[in-house]
Amino acid sequence: MNTDLELSIRLVLAFILGSIFGLEREKRHKPAGLRTHTLVCLGAALFTIAGTYGFPLTDPQSAVKNYDPARVAAQIVSGVGFIGGGIIFKEHDHIRGITTAASIWLTAGLGMGIGAGLYLLTGTAAFLGIAGLKLDRFLDRSEREESSE
Repeated sequence: MNTDLELSIRLVLAFILGSIFGLEREKRHKPAGLRTHTLVCLGAALFTIAGTYGFPLTDPQSAVKNYDPARVAAQIVSGVGFIGGGIIFKEHDHIRGITTAASIWLTAGLGMGIGAGLYLLTGTAAFLGIAGLKLDRFLDRSEREESSE
């Protein structure tokens, strides 16, 4: 049985992970930064916890037996897609905001993973997500080094 302390720790971890992604986006002056990523991750964790532990089947005689916490996860994904869609802008033939929308989508997934107690899996995804956001800097540096040789 999960205690309120463990579930609260999950929320704190979600807050921290969301903040890490938000700071990265904030440093790059992107349309969704620290507050947005933190709140999306925290909200996804809370919805996952509430969907998993907030509505237990307490009456075995009940006619309603279709308890499915995965429905909450599906709704988080579609709701975050709506937020991400609002971040993508098209100016003439240039599109901006796709990476930020994707980072918000990943941040929601991280919140869901933490909310579900999948710490190692979520930590691995967070590490890989940050690495993915830094890839362009690494590639730019590699190209500059090659052109100076």
